[in-house]
Amino acid sequence: MITRRCFCKRAATAAVTTAGAAVCLPRLSAVPPLDRKGKSQLRLSLAAYSFRDFFNAKEAARRITLDDFIDFCADHGCVGTELTSYYFPKEFANDYLVGLKRHAFLRGLAISGTAVGNNFAQPDGPDLDREIAAVKRWIDHAAVMGAPHIRVFAGAPKGIDLPTAKKQCVRALEECGAYAADKGIWLGLENHGGIVADVAVLLEIVQAVQSPWVGVNLDSGNFYGPGDPYADMARLAPYAVNVQVKVEINRAGKGKEPTDLARVMAILRQANYQGFVALEYESAADPWKAVPEWLERMRAAMA
Repeated sequence: MITRRCFCKRAATAAVTTAGAAVCLPRLSAVPPLDRKGKSQLRLSLAAYSFRDFFNAKEAARRITLDDFIDFCADHGCVGTELTSYYFPKEFANDYLVGLKRHAFLRGLAISGTAVGNNFAQPDGPDLDREIAAVKRWIDHAAVMGAPHIRVFAGAPKGIDLPTAKKQCVRALEECGAYAADKGIWLGLENHGGIVADVAVLLEIVQAVQSPWVGVNLDSGNFYGPGDPYADMARLAPYAVNVQVKVEINRAGKGKEPTDLARVMAILRQANYQGFVALEYESAADPWKAVPEWLERMRAAMA
């Protein structure tokens, strides 16, 4: 293994200040950025979360299924379709997963990944055990569907302090990463509030996880700190294994503004990112009208 200096000594990405003191995770070496050969390749996908209000709609006329969503992705020129776990039936067997895989294949799509909700920032015990078991279960589901990636969360501290929460997250990611390695599934830790609201903490955790199957799920709309959101994207991009693009970004103290898609794609190319870039639409406008427009804008920015 290539040796590196302890990431605790790398000021930009390896330490986080808590109450005025640097808190470092006890790892011997920092995991380096992903080594990608060749040129950047960006592949357009769409996250099912974009139509979250329609999967479980009470009115039958408004309700859609994941098969409907796959059709929408195909009809609007996507290469991939991201099937968020929240919209699967409460109970299902492998034949349901195989059916989704078959339907996506017949529509010419790759299932680019899935996404789960979890919290690893909690003490040892049955609650954490359940979170780890749930992620492992979805690793199995992803393997059946042929989905190469699962978005996971770190979570918010539950009964523990920040240093302990970071250690617990690293341990859980390593356990799940080892399980994912046997299935050939990537786990992408998203910049999604909780203990990873600070980009430095997210990088600290990812660099500490000793697994070649754990990286970052870069979400362009989840930067709320005092810094430049685009600069934070550039810090995460070298570790990205999946990218989700929101149509708005948030600047601290300034509110929302439209995402500069050209700038986002330039950041990904600079990092030599090669993989899926999924639109995850969550703005107020009607997604049936807005999503096709934003897919076209993304396609133009990626060209």
